[in-house]
Amino acid sequence: MNSKNVAVLGSTGSIGTQTLEIAREYKNINIVSLSAYSNTELLEKQAREFLPETVCVVDEKKAAELKIRLADTDIKVTGGAEGLSDAATVKSADTVVTGVVGISGLKPTLDAIKEGKNIALANKETLVTGGHLVTKAAENYNVKILPVDSEHSAIFQSIQGMNSHREIKRILLTASGGPFYGKTADELKNITPEMALKHPNWNMGAKVTIDSSTLVNKGLEMIEAKWLFDVDIDDIKVLVHRQSVLHSAVEFTDNAVISQLGAPDMKLPIQYALTYPERLPMHGNELDLIKYGSLTFDEPDTKTFYALELAKKAGKKGGNLPTVFNSADEAAVDLFLKGKISYPQISERIQYAMEKSAFKENPSLDEIFETDAFARETVYNLK
Repeated sequence: MNSKNVAVLGSTGSIGTQTLEIAREYKNINIVSLSAYSNTELLEKQAREFLPETVCVVDEKKAAELKIRLADTDIKVTGGAEGLSDAATVKSADTVVTGVVGISGLKPTLDAIKEGKNIALANKETLVTGGHLVTKAAENYNVKILPVDSEHSAIFQSIQGMNSHREIKRILLTASGGPFYGKTADELKNITPEMALKHPNWNMGAKVTIDSSTLVNKGLEMIEAKWLFDVDIDDIKVLVHRQSVLHSAVEFTDNAVISQLGAPDMKLPIQYALTYPERLPMHGNELDLIKYGSLTFDEPDTKTFYALELAKKAGKKGGNLPTVFNSADEAAVDLFLKGKISYPQISERIQYAMEKSAFKENPSLDEIFETDAFARETVYNLK
């Protein structure tokens, strides 16, 4: 594999730390910039190990503290949203891993694309909120968007060798079902954050774990897949697959189905995005199908977990409605984790914000952020 210079946005999170594990194994993956929201303790350790050109702490007060602590190095320390874009556009980088959470990943991703950087996309909200802007920019600047989410990586791997997107009949997007699969609406009323944070298969950040339990995460992934693979929302079918072994599949026009299987581990999709089109050896995540014995597939319960239907509605209508869906969820999950609303109210507040939002068919970047602010304010202020 040729040498890769990689910027890692969100280096202290789950995706970021696993990206750095891969960089430790393959010395021709050079880390040239790092960013974190506020975890300066871990970021300092990463900076001293990998010696990037620049690091960013979004929390500007903590950025000032880290600047003092790294004064004995030549590492540039920046802060705030502007610093995050600096980390994404550092001149030497050829690939940017976007491991930040939420809509905050949109602008630095666009900035990186305009500087000709390939994107290893782990921040699904980038395409959910600004898919029309991001895909157009990637085309204009001849940039690759390589999916890091396990499901989208599986789809991407399954379509290798395909002649045209017209060969795709539909995408089969798998979901674990989360910790509350099979529960009724009444049983969800007393769910606590501690219960919702216990995912059966994956070790993820708090926001993604809660979203997985409500099926919001699968809704976001549907919208992301629409943009990544140029398909209609109606041609994406969600299947509950409890074992999280078959990561997703593609059904072609001749009814052949090609899928990608692997252990429930994010290192494989991260590594494939960094080394594509090559495959390099990986240790410790071998898949033992005998151990599983059988793989099962079921329909999602969209009556109880109706956020998935809200996402489908947002994805079909498009415009700024996916931004409302995403931003309302971010605010509602924040309230739930703080104990200020109940578990069922997450989906209720998303629906309320979608009903109250003014529709914009082709929103600009500024209008996307205006929609984001409106959706959050609507959710936070609802009594």
